[in-house]
Amino acid sequence: MSSDIRPQIESANAQFVSAFKRGDATAMANIYTAGAQLLPANSDFVRGTAAIRTFWQSVIDRGLKGASVETVELEVHGETAIEVGRYRLLAAGDAVADQGKYIVVWKHDNGKWKLHRDIWTTSQSPPAA
Repeated sequence: MSSDIRPQIESANAQFVSAFKRGDATAMANIYTAGAQLLPANSDFVRGTAAIRTFWQSVIDRGLKGASVETVELEVHGETAIEVGRYRLLAAGDAVADQGKYIVVWKHDNGKWKLHRDIWTTSQSPPAA
């Protein structure tokens, strides 16, 4: 397998961002492996396609309209890749609702690179008490 998988990862990220913008949680969930896990803040593990779809649908239902992602680092280890990047979550009018950093563990699954472990954390200051 080619060690230059960056275009494939960027393409999968673009599909995720496009699905988010369309409000299509099913398409978002389908970019993950069947055994994928999300590790969001203030939540337990989110495991499997159905739970991931429900998670992203709840994010969409709360008014988020999309995202942007930027790959900062990408390491390939055979059938696994580790991506470190930055994200922005967007509300109506492309207002930034959150921004931060993420790590994704990708797996090569049936000829495609899919998200397998997905963790992110905000870079914004917590609200004043």
